[in-house]
Amino acid sequence: MQHFNPLTQQVDCDERFITIGEIMLRLTPPNYEKIRMTSSFEASYGGSEANIALALANLGVDSTFFTVVPNNSLGKSAVRMLRSNDVHCTPVILSTPEETPTHRLGCYYLETGYGIRSSKVTYDRKNSAITEYDFSHIDLDALLKDFTWLHLSGITPALAPNCKKLVMDCLAVAKKHGLTVSFDGNFRSTLWTWEEARDFCTQCLPYVDVLFGIEPYHLWKDEEDHSKGDVKDGVPFRPSYEQQDEVFQVFVERYPNIKCIARHVRYAHSGSENSLKAFMWYQGHTFESKMFTFNILDRVGGGDAFASGLIYAMMHGYKPMDMINFAVASSVIKHTIRGDANITDDAESIRHLMDMNYDIKR
Repeated sequence: MQHFNPLTQQVDCDERFITIGEIMLRLTPPNYEKIRMTSSFEASYGGSEANIALALANLGVDSTFFTVVPNNSLGKSAVRMLRSNDVHCTPVILSTPEETPTHRLGCYYLETGYGIRSSKVTYDRKNSAITEYDFSHIDLDALLKDFTWLHLSGITPALAPNCKKLVMDCLAVAKKHGLTVSFDGNFRSTLWTWEEARDFCTQCLPYVDVLFGIEPYHLWKDEEDHSKGDVKDGVPFRPSYEQQDEVFQVFVERYPNIKCIARHVRYAHSGSENSLKAFMWYQGHTFESKMFTFNILDRVGGGDAFASGLIYAMMHGYKPMDMINFAVASSVIKHTIRGDANITDDAESIRHLMDMNYDIKR
């Protein structure tokens, strides 16, 4: 029997989405406790690319995830969670101990912040199954066949050399088949250095249609003389409209293949209260979203929810200002949901928040 997502039957969208990355076990002390104080952990699963697949599937997009997990109870449980949220997992590889000798699922621990105390993540993902698997015999043409959209991030290539090659090979195959390619740099300092990330992610730019974030990429003022610095040097973390527009313009001049660039800007008033807004370059113009201020239940995955929101809005032909406001509203809603992913199966609730309508829905 052919698997399908019943939610797609009511959605007017012909896109078929696939993303590739690592899924991990997440262990969180309950009630905002610190690891050294807790006697129990809440278990869930997450990972940047998996979070986006989950969010889109819940909104009715035909969504597929490709990864490698060990063929044991942990790996199977991660796949079961994805499938329970209507993510297609047919390509997922359940590896044997011979294929992935360490035979483990990556893990991370999250201490959830409260008030002035910020959240803290501790990774335990070295030698996970995806980093030990030999992808050289995978037919990427067959894997990506019939999909219309591929999403990748800078986390996967940082994991291991085999993952780095997989990402570059997937980018080339996707462009050959005419898929829309989105990419989120998602720098992780525990996985590689800033310069390593910039060197690799810059190589990805010629293949990208939709770019999330403006780092980590080289955008030299003079390609022949790097001593003159990067265009982004001196641009504050929270730029003005004019500063952001200038950076966007240089990106699209250097890489005319880029059809859209978007990045969100966070204002952390405390560990429990933040504000978000975003900038987006699209169809020759830079747009600035509304500012949303909110209390945080769970911050992890906020950037992925922003990305999934923009992808959903683009797939459904939203107007530019609605695209960027929907993306920010998606991220804001995620901050009210425990776990890594924006498990929201009602796009209308995101649109209500986009319009800053907080009234009860009856």
